[in-house]
Amino acid sequence: MSGPLASLKVLDFSTLLPGPFASLMLADMGAEVLRIESPTRMDLLRVLPPHDQGVSASHAYLNRNKRSLGLDLKQTEALEIVRALVKDYDIVLEQFRPGVMERLGLGYEALKAINPRLIYVSITGYGQTGPYKDRAGHDINYLALAGVASYTGRQDSGPLPLGVQLADVGGGSLHAVVGLLAAVIARQQSGVGQHLDVSMTDCSFSLNAMAGAGYLACGVEPQREAQVLNGGSFYDYYRTRDGRWMSVGSLEPGFMQQLCAALGRPELAALGLSPELKVALQVEFEKRSFDELCELFAGVDACVEPVLSLSEAVEHPQLKARELVSQVPRGDGSTQAQLACPLKFSDGLPEPRHIGVAVGAHSDEVLAALGMSAQRIAELRRAKVVG
Repeated sequence: MSGPLASLKVLDFSTLLPGPFASLMLADMGAEVLRIESPTRMDLLRVLPPHDQGVSASHAYLNRNKRSLGLDLKQTEALEIVRALVKDYDIVLEQFRPGVMERLGLGYEALKAINPRLIYVSITGYGQTGPYKDRAGHDINYLALAGVASYTGRQDSGPLPLGVQLADVGGGSLHAVVGLLAAVIARQQSGVGQHLDVSMTDCSFSLNAMAGAGYLACGVEPQREAQVLNGGSFYDYYRTRDGRWMSVGSLEPGFMQQLCAALGRPELAALGLSPELKVALQVEFEKRSFDELCELFAGVDACVEPVLSLSEAVEHPQLKARELVSQVPRGDGSTQAQLACPLKFSDGLPEPRHIGVAVGAHSDEVLAALGMSAQRIAELRRAKVVG
């Protein structure tokens, strides 16, 4: 089984999370992904704990199914290797600050001259233009500047640092994949590629879907715990008697009635979206333990679900039925449990091939395919061009 993207070849210069998560999706769907990695500058993800058999679990996951070529891009011979490779690749994915690839001689215009069909994807914090284009940032900063953090959290404690990297993955990775696949489709018509400028701040700003629409069209500035879906109504999390939490999303009248009836308080449904309902529901939830509430709502279709730990989520029958954990070969005959690709194709996806590999694990193989002799490869290794 080759996968729906088996025809695509990707040169991936990215590190950390946004680019690698994007290329992981492509690799899981069958694309051939070759990471270009520095043999001297360590990718933070390679050392980020926790470790499994001495390998960062994050690195092993995010770089699943990808090959690695170690190149010191500060050396001329390494740049020549990239230019030779790009002739046969569809996509370049990079995550440097604006101007870095140009200074290396590997910017879009330079590589486009070699391969006009090339689709060149740049993921940055603030984009290729604007006064912040050269400014450093992280996920929390992009969400702050995009307005998302302003109405996320509690009135008395302020914004909450999210448990997942929304700007990095929801902003950078997913938008990059959507955009580059759109560029692939456009290339089928035009025969030429293009440069995709993905700003994690821009994409996070666009995620203000409902609140942004309300502000721009009606002038309603969203506030923490003031909107229907951010804690301003009963749509919220409720503490149980034993200190755990339940999620309640029973917005529609039918669900609301079932919620209140299950709690033995059918009259509460008449309170609608009023603050009084939220207070009354908290009282009712705190009368019961987490396990009691799970059992109570297991057979009730009222949009009420428990807040699970990750270990509990892994064992949940719905997620297990969807096969969201896969066993990925390590390369030594054993396997590592990883998050599976969540996309379900009727034709299926290829089985995971291997976890993330060491820097330059495929250097000899890649260079040999370019026609280099073993002697020349050895010379490049001695010169530390190749790692």
